[in-house]
Amino acid sequence: MNNKINKTFQKASWLNRGALFVVFFWFGFLKIIGTSPAEGLVTELFKLTLSPFMELETFLPLFGALECILGILWLMPNLTKWAFLSLMAHMACTFLPMVLLPTFTWQSFLTLTLVGQYIVKNVVLISSSWFIYTLYRAKEEKAHLLDEPSEVIENLTVTITAEV
Repeated sequence: MNNKINKTFQKASWLNRGALFVVFFWFGFLKIIGTSPAEGLVTELFKLTLSPFMELETFLPLFGALECILGILWLMPNLTKWAFLSLMAHMACTFLPMVLLPTFTWQSFLTLTLVGQYIVKNVVLISSSWFIYTLYRAKEEKAHLLDEPSEVIENLTVTITAEV
């Protein structure tokens, strides 16, 4: 049974890696070739933050290239830590329009615009990357998550119960 669970975790990890690759590489490539539907939002955020330091024409393809690289990093398990940290930094920037550009992201209290929804869905990318990173760390630290998942779940349950 544990071997079956181990294989399931590994498959889920690779499905998540593949999904992150597709999203970041595709969206990054659209920025490189200048056809990204997010270009307007990125441009407005750029004007508020980075415009004193570089030209938009330089930033957009560079930003797209970095997103493509981030996607590729997810396909290299030995670079999982760097992929995760890079994604977290990217996500911090991705959520900036929620605060800095509220007219783009909010219709009214608790009601997002389509752009706001586009940004908030990034919690799924965060969750997916966290899942991969957690499995990677467990394997790296020689934890028993992949070999004995029932033991880890039992320990987690005991920890949660003790904290409550």
